[in-house]
Amino acid sequence: MDVETLRSYCLAKKAVTEDFPFGEDTLVFRVMHKIFLLVSLSSSPLQFNAKCDPAKAIELREQYDAVQPGYHMNKKHWNTIVLDGSLPTKLVKEMIDDTYMLIVKSLPKKDREALT
Repeated sequence: MDVETLRSYCLAKKAVTEDFPFGEDTLVFRVMHKIFLLVSLSSSPLQFNAKCDPAKAIELREQYDAVQPGYHMNKKHWNTIVLDGSLPTKLVKEMIDDTYMLIVKSLPKKDREALT
């Protein structure tokens, strides 16, 4: 998956915006102003940080070398996913879907209802 495919996939989700609050090398995706995914544009291979259920985060790290504790993030709740070609695209999309839904579930009820 390249950065444009990742970007398109994220932006296709409801109420998602993108910005660069941490400088031009870190693309941030938000739902209702809450960060759900950060992409390092200066890394090679491409990598991104995604929120994850803590138990699932550990499981994914144990199964895949390309899934690591979240760089510069709370390592209990965030993973860094390295897009080195070793992860199936379906799994990468599932991780993006999961991080999006974790943030949506944490939104106030009125904001969650606005997304349905």
